[in-house]
Amino acid sequence: MLYYLFDYLNQLDFPGAGLFKYISFRSGMALIFSLIISIIIGRYIIEKLRKMQVGEVVRDLGLEGQMKKAGTPTMGGIIIIISIIVPVLLCCRLSNVYIILMLISIVWIGAIGFIDDYIKTFRKNKGGLQGRFKIVGQIGLGLIVGLTLYLSPHATMHQNVEIRKNGVISEVKYSPAVKSTQTTIPFFKNNNLDYRDLVSFMPSRRTAATWIIFVIITIFIVTAVSNGSNLTDGLDGLLSGSSAIIGVALGALAYVSSNIRYAAYLNIMYIPGCEELTVFAAAFVGANAGFLWHNSLPASVFQGDTGSLTNGAVIGVFAIIIHKELLLPILCGVFFVESLSVMFQVGYFKYTKKKFGVGKRIFKMTPLHHHFQKQGNAGIDAIIQKPLMAIPESKIVVRFWLIGIILAALAIATLKMR
Repeated sequence: MLYYLFDYLNQLDFPGAGLFKYISFRSGMALIFSLIISIIIGRYIIEKLRKMQVGEVVRDLGLEGQMKKAGTPTMGGIIIIISIIVPVLLCCRLSNVYIILMLISIVWIGAIGFIDDYIKTFRKNKGGLQGRFKIVGQIGLGLIVGLTLYLSPHATMHQNVEIRKNGVISEVKYSPAVKSTQTTIPFFKNNNLDYRDLVSFMPSRRTAATWIIFVIITIFIVTAVSNGSNLTDGLDGLLSGSSAIIGVALGALAYVSSNIRYAAYLNIMYIPGCEELTVFAAAFVGANAGFLWHNSLPASVFQGDTGSLTNGAVIGVFAIIIHKELLLPILCGVFFVESLSVMFQVGYFKYTKKKFGVGKRIFKMTPLHHHFQKQGNAGIDAIIQKPLMAIPESKIVVRFWLIGIILAALAIATLKMR
C-alpha cells in the first residue's frame, strides 16, 4: 500500500518519495516494521492467550527443564503471521503474482496450523487435527502454487544462453521470457535440471506430463518442509532462529535471481518480478527474529503448529518460485536431519520389533534435538548413547543455529561453485 502511495507522491515530485522504488529500501523498511510489530503485538497476544488459558500440555519425557514449560501459551505463530502480512501489505507491490502466492500460502497453511492448535488447546485433544486433514491441506497448497506457476502469464523466466569464444564463456545472454520447469542443481556447472527430461519417453504429451510432475514435486516439497519445520519446533528459539537464517539466504537468492547483471555473472536463471520476494524475505526474517524476543529461553510463548507449519510452507514455496528447490536439503539441513532422525528411529524400531520381538532405537530420543537433551545410559536401549551427559537447551539451540548459518552460506556459495 505504501508502495503505491509513494509512487503517486513521486509523480508529484514529493521529496524522498522515490526511495520506495528501491528494493533495498523497501526490504529494510519491511524488516524494521516486522521486528517492531512482532515485539509490540507479541506482548498483547501472549497476555490474551494467557487469559484464555491457551497453555501447552507437556508430557514428562525425562528432559531437563521440560515440565517447567507446562502451561506456556501456544499458538504464538499468530504473532509471526501478522508480523509478516502487515509489512508485506505496506511495502510490496501487491499486483506481483509471487507476492500473492506467498500471502495465500501464509493464510492457507496458517489456518491449518491454527485449527490444529485450537483442537489441542480448547478441545483438550492432544492429537490435534487428524494427519490426513493436514496432508490434504498441504496437498491443496501445493496444487495452488504449482498450477498458478503453470497458468499465470506473469510467472516466467529467462533461460541463460552462453556465448563461448575458444571454449571459454565470454558472455551470458538470456532468451525471451518463457515458462520453464528448469531448476538449479547445486555444485554442477551449466547443468540446470529440466523436469521435461524426466518424461522424454512421452513426446506427444511431454508438456502436460512435465507440469504434472512439477505440481507433484511442489506438493512433496511443501509437505516435506512444513513437516520438517514442525518437527524442529521443540526447543525455545530453535525454529525461529533457524527460520530467520534460512530467510536471509532465500532473500539473497531471490535478489540475485531478479537482477539481470548478477544472474548473468553467476550464470543462473533470470526471473523478473521475484525481486519483490526480497522484501517478503526481509519481513519473514524480521518476524521470526522479533518472535525470539518472546520465544528465547525461557520462552513466554510457543509457535505451535500455527507458526511451525507456516514457516516451513513459506520456505518451501519461496524456493520453488525462485527455482532453487534442490538447494533445500542444504539450506534446510537442520529440518532435513530432524525429519530423517524420526524416520530412521521409527523404521528401525518397527524392524527390530518384528525381527527380534523387542523394538530397539538408534537415538535416545527423536527428533534429534531431544537426543542431546537426554541423559546417556538412562535405561534406553539405543545404538547412539553419546553424549552421555545431557546438554543444556540453550547450548543445543545456539549450536543448531551455527550449523544453520554454515549451511545457508554453503547454499549461497553453490551458485559460484557451479
